[in-house]
Amino acid sequence: MNHSPLDHRYRGEHPIRTVHYLFGPDRARLAGAVAVFFAKHAPVWLLPPVTANVIDVVVEHRPIAELWWNCAVMLTVLFLNPPLHLWYVRWTHGAIRRLGRDLRSALVTRMQQLSIGFHSRTSSSVLHAKVVRDVEALETGLQQTADNGLTAVATLAGGLAVIAVVTPVFLPVFLLLVPVAVLLIGVLRARLGEGNNTYRRSVERMSASVSDMTTLIPITRAHALERTALGRVGRELDQVQREGTRLDLLNARFGSLSWVVFNGLGTACLVGAALVAYHGWASVTAGEVVMLSAYFSTLTGAVTSLLALAPVVGRAVESLKSVGEVLQAPDLEVNDGKRRVEPVTGVFRFEGVGLTHGDSDEPALSDIDLDVPVGTTLAIVGGSGAGKSTLLNLVLGFHRPTAGRVLLDGQDMADLDLRSYRRSVSVVPQESVLFEGTVRENVTYGLEDVDDGTLRRALRDANAAEFVDALPDGLDTVVGERGTRLSGGQRQRLAIARALIRDPRVLVLDEATSALDARSEAQVQEALARLVAGRTVFVVAHRLSTIRRADRIVVLERGRMVETGSHQELLERGSAYARLQATQLA
Repeated sequence: MNHSPLDHRYRGEHPIRTVHYLFGPDRARLAGAVAVFFAKHAPVWLLPPVTANVIDVVVEHRPIAELWWNCAVMLTVLFLNPPLHLWYVRWTHGAIRRLGRDLRSALVTRMQQLSIGFHSRTSSSVLHAKVVRDVEALETGLQQTADNGLTAVATLAGGLAVIAVVTPVFLPVFLLLVPVAVLLIGVLRARLGEGNNTYRRSVERMSASVSDMTTLIPITRAHALERTALGRVGRELDQVQREGTRLDLLNARFGSLSWVVFNGLGTACLVGAALVAYHGWASVTAGEVVMLSAYFSTLTGAVTSLLALAPVVGRAVESLKSVGEVLQAPDLEVNDGKRRVEPVTGVFRFEGVGLTHGDSDEPALSDIDLDVPVGTTLAIVGGSGAGKSTLLNLVLGFHRPTAGRVLLDGQDMADLDLRSYRRSVSVVPQESVLFEGTVRENVTYGLEDVDDGTLRRALRDANAAEFVDALPDGLDTVVGERGTRLSGGQRQRLAIARALIRDPRVLVLDEATSALDARSEAQVQEALARLVAGRTVFVVAHRLSTIRRADRIVVLERGRMVETGSHQELLERGSAYARLQATQLA
């Protein structure tokens, strides 16, 4: 099936058209589901005329066979309901679940295609909420709209059809009276909205007050302000109690009034039908009087249910728009159709490279000219905001220069399929990224058929074999979410093992030891010495002591290269690098 939600334009289209598009593969089944629903729902609108016939059989002493025929019809439609309902759920809810699955698949696919710039601007929790909560809200909204909406429509269509056939003289009355009843009930319920909002705001203030109190407990305890803190929360609790009681009374008052109005109109309908039958103004039997009274309640409830779907539909539409924000985000990394780079040698050249982010007036990098031969270890240093991470992102292809170009093995990276290049790249970040899985799964992530010998050799070279062997289940020990069962140094050594096992041609070390204590740093540095051998390496380090052996050091200030050279050469110049060194030693 080639149908993909990614092909659709979500912006600027009516939500109904969007939903129609998304249900494309299931339209035939959904049409069948609607037909099945009307058949299975027949007992709801068929019961009043059957009841009317039974009453007329009793009152008018018709043949008793009519009673049995009416019962047989009712029992038949009742027994047909369970299998028809299963078919309806299979077709309708199955289509909605498939839609949800397709949307989630499209979202996670799009997230993998969107640029790192997009992800740096967008909170991961927001994206997570779109995949989980927004799609779930859309599914729930569609299910409720289908179930409740079809119930109301089937009830209205069946009831009005029966009235039009059996007692056509009352059809205009129902077409006028039912909307009036619904309108009156709606007006009464709308008055409750203000009370609900006031109560909700008081609950929100109380929640904020409790949150502040728990956050400030250390300060409160330190200054013996417990009574003051409890007094602030107590005032909000009293306010919630008052507003809640007021809302309860308001609900009771308008609920009772709505009930009186609804049943009063129902009584008026009953009396009116009875008077018509009594005076012979129209041909109406006793059973039909009861039928008309029953239909008033049923049809009024159906219209009210339709109106109650408005907020449900609204939430579903908002969820669909939220999902569309990601599916239509234009900030994509496009690789299809570009030249592949295989094998990667690891020669880099920066020619007048500059980069200005779209939301900034100041360039993140300016006039960067660099030659990085194969096997060179290039260290990048500078203060906060100097452009170190931006330069690494250019190396990884996460950002594209807005001026100049970056060449990889003599080819402009803008013209390359970066996926083929990244297969020869490994990154060891400041905070190693581990997932909920075993040591084996984390180190061999993305690789297939890695034998234990290769895995143990990578762990040994990363100074990780000893602590892994000491774990309860060795290689099959679950490290916990984000590696919480391991220390920082252990997590970092596993990250190095993950890099080693891939035998990369290009290595990026982004503050790989800055968060470690002295002992862990020494172990990680020893492992890194094995990792960098024979590879092109880009290192960002806060601690200058960790980059003394780099072949070349680049010093950045405000996005510009201010000097470059070896550790000793830069110290002898006594310029920017020497000042950084002196600051750290101080």
